[in-house]
Amino acid sequence: MLFAMCTLFISCESDQSEISEEQTSNFEVVEKGFTQEQAYPETKGEMVTIQLHGQSVKAEKIGDEYIVGGDMIFTDEDLASTNGKSTGRTTRRWPNNTVYYEIQSSLPNQRRVTDAIAHWEANTDLKFVRRTNQSAYVYFRSGSGCSSSVGRTGGRQNINLANGCSTGNTIHEIGHAVGLWHEQSRKDRDQFVTINFQNIQSGREFNFQTYVQRGNDGDEYTSSLDFGSIMLYGSYAFSANGQPTIVRKNGSTYNAQRNGLSSGDIAGIAIMYPGDGGPGGDICEGVAPWSSSQTYQAGDLVTYRGYLYRKRSGRGWDRIGQCGSSRDSGKSSTTISDLNDVSND
Repeated sequence: MLFAMCTLFISCESDQSEISEEQTSNFEVVEKGFTQEQAYPETKGEMVTIQLHGQSVKAEKIGDEYIVGGDMIFTDEDLASTNGKSTGRTTRRWPNNTVYYEIQSSLPNQRRVTDAIAHWEANTDLKFVRRTNQSAYVYFRSGSGCSSSVGRTGGRQNINLANGCSTGNTIHEIGHAVGLWHEQSRKDRDQFVTINFQNIQSGREFNFQTYVQRGNDGDEYTSSLDFGSIMLYGSYAFSANGQPTIVRKNGSTYNAQRNGLSSGDIAGIAIMYPGDGGPGGDICEGVAPWSSSQTYQAGDLVTYRGYLYRKRSGRGWDRIGQCGSSRDSGKSSTTISDLNDVSND
């Protein structure tokens, strides 16, 4: 599992997903989605060289954006900021394990967002809270593809979701927003896979650089490349001839998956965002108590009688866990039709 220390903009669009042989967490994505991340799959821009973290990096210029690695999007302002001092990299994480967010009212199928958030909360010590007046937050909105920033930017950062972006794709994009690179960008990836450059679309070879080759900061929190990671490209990403572009060292192909976080993803996130009573130790921290006079939307969090609840997309509430803990044992999926019905259990 690969952690990004710097902040970028990621976009994702691709093929139909298939289940990997690596077991993911106990979660099922019903709808099909994408497994190959690509910013503008229908557009090929001008190849240019940009300065990124003091290094010359090839990029594809489309409009006023620079695309690196196939799906990382920079503006001139982004490049100016990334070429400054590399300090405070841990500030790119979300303080107190809390990600504030807002959902565009016109975004179709908002349940994919709330289900993806529920999956993250069920498997990690992160919590997601509806924004009120926070300046740093994730904004889920409609877009032409599936895209996200990498790490906390300090202001509004968009997760763009086209109609074809599934719950699994949204889980993937949230992974970027909390600080994950793509798994194939690991600096040690050549120990585990072979890149078949002869099969890659002309002009897209730079998409297969490691984060070190791109001049970016990062870290590996698992000992080997995770073939089950939700952050991994499939074997046929950016193929020019229908032949695999990424294979295992023995030459075999593998299937990327967008069903849910793998055990490796979860282990890495646990290092980045520990639930040991440090930052984010209390899942109810910063969450307002339920009020009978308040109108709530799907995904809203409240505290009630010592527990944390999330509003369902239909009627009812899901109990997330007990206040004072960092993560509820087993993450109960108890559904309450009305909080007035909750007992003192």
